[in-house]
Amino acid sequence: MLCQECNNREATVHLTQIVNNEKMVISLCKECAAKKGFHSPLDNVPFPLSEILSGLIQQSFPQSKEAMPELECPGCGLTFEGFIRHGRFGCGECYKAFRPRLEVIMRKIHGSSLHKGKLPTSGTDRMLPIKEEERLENELQKAIEGEEFERAADLRDKLTALKGHR
Repeated sequence: MLCQECNNREATVHLTQIVNNEKMVISLCKECAAKKGFHSPLDNVPFPLSEILSGLIQQSFPQSKEAMPELECPGCGLTFEGFIRHGRFGCGECYKAFRPRLEVIMRKIHGSSLHKGKLPTSGTDRMLPIKEEERLENELQKAIEGEEFERAADLRDKLTALKGHR
């Protein structure tokens, strides 16, 4: 997308303003944004992630540069070496482009390259997978509270059978 001000350079700064429920988006190049007084709060701030990444990369890939071809993001043109220097991706495509090398780094940092976080506990509109035993216990409690004693007896028997198979 071209800058809406000069129509010459690629827009890299995207400003969104909402006034009276009206959304206005302005896309500017870095130069035009600077002329209007807009700049990134992270400009000229040291970013230690690049130093951490450089160290991890050198540990993970001690081979020479000839043995490891340079990766480049097809979306923004950022090279993997550029990512290491700056510690930031250029676009969302960088995750896919650099994935083979990022997996090695993620394993070093997190012990795994797959996210295995917790499931959300709020929100009743979504059924979350839970263990059969917990499900039966919850149903049993509801049946007792609702004075559905025949159903409660059936659920109790199912729970007893389930616990007996372990």
